[in-house]
Amino acid sequence: MADALLIIDMQTGLYDGPEKPYERERVLGTINQLILRARTANAPIFVARHTGPAGSPIAAGSPLWQVWHELDIDESRDHLFNKTRPSCFLGTDLEQQLKAAQVNELVIVGMKTQFCIDTTCRVAVELGFSVVLPEDGHTCMDTPALPAKAVIEHHNATLAGAFVKKVKAADVWNLGN
Repeated sequence: MADALLIIDMQTGLYDGPEKPYERERVLGTINQLILRARTANAPIFVARHTGPAGSPIAAGSPLWQVWHELDIDESRDHLFNKTRPSCFLGTDLEQQLKAAQVNELVIVGMKTQFCIDTTCRVAVELGFSVVLPEDGHTCMDTPALPAKAVIEHHNATLAGAFVKKVKAADVWNLGN
């Protein structure tokens, strides 16, 4: 059994939209480091794109739907897939692809913390996967109720233990140790 990296919704319309994600450059750098370490560890990389209905700003193929150009993915070898719900599993073949690759543990990063990160972590556990959540590898925007930093801290605390193993990104695939 193996592990895989799942990158969620690092798309132009979310990453570079009118509301900028909290610490977006740092999070992008963190995810790119995880991509590099996943490749070194021969861990498969899955990349989810949130896809809106035809005519929406994030409809398939639209400029805002595209994966952020500075994300170091390789479309020829990484597994890009589209989703329409907060769960990366609902209506996709992600579960089947992970099982076919004999993946039992997912490292989950990306956006948005309180929607797609939270939902995918919980559903992955229900499906029998172990989940590693780099506490510094996901982000969101400020909300009317809470600043993004508080949303992220809250979800890191809420998900840890019951749903995920919370770690620092630097400790994932740290092959030097």
